[in-house]
Amino acid sequence: MDNPSIITQVTNPKEEEILSCAQDKVSQCNISLKKQRSRSIFSTLFCCFRDYNVEPPSTNSTSALPPLVEENGGLQKPISNADFIVPVEIDGTIHQVYVLKRPHVDEFLQRMGELFECVLFTASLAKYADPVADLLDRWGVFRARLFRESCVFHRGNYVKDLSRLGRELSKVIIVDNSPASYIFHPENAVPVQSWFDDMTDTELLDLIPFFEGLSKEEEVYSMLHKLCNSSFKRKLWGGHSYQKCYS
Repeated sequence: MDNPSIITQVTNPKEEEILSCAQDKVSQCNISLKKQRSRSIFSTLFCCFRDYNVEPPSTNSTSALPPLVEENGGLQKPISNADFIVPVEIDGTIHQVYVLKRPHVDEFLQRMGELFECVLFTASLAKYADPVADLLDRWGVFRARLFRESCVFHRGNYVKDLSRLGRELSKVIIVDNSPASYIFHPENAVPVQSWFDDMTDTELLDLIPFFEGLSKEEEVYSMLHKLCNSSFKRKLWGGHSYQKCYS
């Protein structure tokens, strides 16, 4: 390949030993990962989990706060029952980022870390997404973190181009709530519903058995097609057409 993998460009220093191999040595690197953590040949899971909000600046603040938005969606509103709060400096003013965790995200992350090479890929800015990830990922599941600068701006949206990751696409999936984020590779996507504050939500928990099965496969496409045509998919996505996956 002509360009280096964007994963190796932004690798978490703690994982440098694992992800320091160049693109032309991806297969050897995957073998090393498999030996270290007993992973299947299907090695990479890209996900983004966030529901965070920035409190509005005080009335005496001279700095306007840029609106905090969903990755490719609408504005977020402040929340009162945050799991943790992260101070972020924006234009010289400290603002509080309120983070509410989706139910079962801890169990999901821990299990995915046991099964796959996991990378956080978000269209959010690193200045608040990175400290949020520090608090969210207490187990070091994310082998690397990719932020807005790693996305491709395409028709008004930040797209996560999986072809730039230095991994074999037939072994890569992206878990995302925004079809615009994976418009270049919809066949690699596991769509999830957007989540805000429903504490009875079980979608991440329900997906764990599916990913456990997928970790045993040689490639992702056949099982993803089965998922999108299954009753399990209809349960997760409320009976929507598979066009939701490929829109």
